[in-house]
Parts: sequence; C-alpha cells; structure tokens
Amino acid sequence: MKGSANLNLMIRAARTAGRSLARDFREVENLQASMKGTADFSERAASAADGVVRSVLMDARPNYGWLGRGKEKAGKDPTRRWIVDPLNGYSNFLHGLPHWAVSIALEHKGEIVAAVVFGSPQQEVFATELGAGAFVNENRLRVSARKATSDAVFAAGVRDGLESRKLSAMLADISRLAPACAGIRQSGAPALDLAYVAAGRYEGYWGRGLGAADVAAGILLLRHSGGMIEALSRGGDPLAGGVVAANEPIFDRFAEIIRAEGKPRPRTGARGADHGAAPPPETVGEEAESGPTGKGGREKT
Repeated sequence: MKGSANLNLMIRAARTAGRSLARDFREVENLQASMKGTADFSERAASAADGVVRSVLMDARPNYGWLGRGKEKAGKDPTRRWIVDPLNGYSNFLHGLPHWAVSIALEHKGEIVAAVVFGSPQQEVFATELGAGAFVNENRLRVSARKATSDAVFAAGVRDGLESRKLSAMLADISRLAPACAGIRQSGAPALDLAYVAAGRYEGYWGRGLGAADVAAGILLLRHSGGMIEALSRGGDPLAGGVVAANEPIFDRFAEIIRAEGKPRPRTGARGADHGAAPPPETVGEEAESGPTGKGGREKT
C-alpha cells in the first residue's frame, strides 16, 4: 500500500525488528530441549527489537512521545506519541510458539491515526492509517462476513498473572459464549489476534487486563476493515483495561454475551443456535485494569 511518510517509517521499523526477532526465534526453538537460558535469551531478543524500533522511529521523529515496554516519555510535541510493543506474545516466543508480533501505533491528539502489526510466522505486515483502507502486505483487509454467532470462532485474551477476580470473570465469559458459538481460541498475542479479526480469520476477540500497546494498532485495523471495537465497559477507554471486538453483524450479540458478567449463560439449541434466549444487556463495568500499558502493554501468555 502507498502510505504517508509516518506509515512507511512504521512499516520499516516493524519489519526490521520482526526480522531480528525471527532470527532469534530460531535459536529459541533450539534452546527448548535444554531449558537453559531461554528466558534470558528471549528478554535480550525483546530488548534488541525494542532498540531497533526506537532507533528507527525516534531518530526520524525525535519530538514525538513514547509509550511502551514499561516506559512512557512525553515528547516536545505533546500531541503525538508512539505506542509500541516490540514483542507482543512474549511467552509464546519464550516457549517456541510461532505466534507473536511487533505492534506500532501512532496517536495524535488522543486518536490512533496509523497502525502496523508485523506478525509471525508468515511475516505478514498489517497496516493502515487514518483516511485509508487496511491492508496485509498488498491485500485489502476485510472482516468476516459471517452473521451468526453460532458460526463464529472467537479469540480470547487472557494475560499471565491475571488476578483471581478477573480470571474468574474470563472463565465466566467463556462459559456463556461457548454454547453460542463455533469455537474459542486463546493464542496469547492480542495485537496479532485483533489483526486476524480484521483479516476475517476470527469473527471476534475479547480480553481483560490488557495494556494500550496490546490493542492500539488493532483499534484502527478493525475500524478500517469494517469491524467494531469498544472497551468492555460501555463508553470506556479501549486503551485501558479490556476490549470487545467483532465484525459488525455479530458485534452487538457478542458484546451482549461478554458484558453480561454475573448473569446466567444463554439457553441455546444445538451448538448455540442464535435464536436461544439472549443474556440480559446490563453490564458490569470493567475498570482500567493495568494502567495504560501494564508491562509495556505486553501480554505474556
């Protein structure tokens, strides 16, 4: 896709960091049998990728702010900041699972205006910017056309170390959703999972205890591919705590099920037929669970 100078800069940073991580990932795979040094090696790989992204972006735009990997720094330009996770899906990387990503978003005056996700193992580049379409490599992104939750496959985001109350809420979500859908997957890289919703590979995604860098790029990718994404709490900030996302035909029903915390699961027919009784629409507010980033917004799942 033809993009602005900023988008092209973001793509270059993501690709360079992603290729560095891909080289290191081959070594992580080799280390699995010995169980020696995988954590230290993975942390060095993440730090190196962070340095690559920071160098490319900040050398070109030194006045922009920065949010990511446990660091937040205001820029001389208070209206713009980078929101970065150099290794989203860190635990997957650590364990040799090829599902991780480099995620970069640009925020201007509180709005995400450009987004890039470099995803393994296919080394795909998902990219978009305000006023343009969303693309994976050179192909236009479109959300799934499925209209029934009974035909939908959803991705769930469960952070490592999620406190008991929030973990219980997530398990309750699954117990309500599972009878009403075709399947639920938990893959451990929210930035990439949201890109997959934008690409029509999942019908929807939800997660609790997420950080800004987990979801910032996905927000714009979803909106520019025909999808919808909101905070778990109605009217809340999707960058702080948790999100629910889906294609437009399924979103209302899906969000209703996920937001019905503490309510009985829907009564459904075979494999969750959509004509089963819907759960009540009342919501239980999802507070900002981990601050804007948690540990740099990185889901270590």
